Amino acid sequence: MIEITTDHYRALAQRLRREIGPADWFNGRIEMELPSPEASPEASPAEKTIAATLILTAIIYRRPETLPEGPARPITDVVPVWWEFHTSAPEQTEQTPNDFTFSELKPHLIDYD
Repeated sequence: MIEITTDHYRALAQRLRREIGPADWFNGRIEMELPSPEASPEASPAEKTIAATLILTAIIYRRPETLPEGPARPITDVVPVWWEFHTSAPEQTEQTPNDFTFSELKPHLIDYD
């Protein structure tokens, strides 16, 4: 089983926030290479990553704010309608089980300020 680390969740959230942009919903797929937490130092570069795909349909809730630099709409909640997260180990075409949960990703998407 592939362990999804806090750094993985942060990287996924950063990419997902860019993909969401100013929208109030998201329906799409994000494909990323993530560092493998189990790779040995002697491993080849290909063996040091895992292929990850997040498929997500979600409603994005925002709050309006007026800031000195202009209006903003930070994310206050993300409600997944459907999600799937697939991983595969290096050099494999079959999926490898992982411990991803959307509840671990969600806090990295929300603006708590």
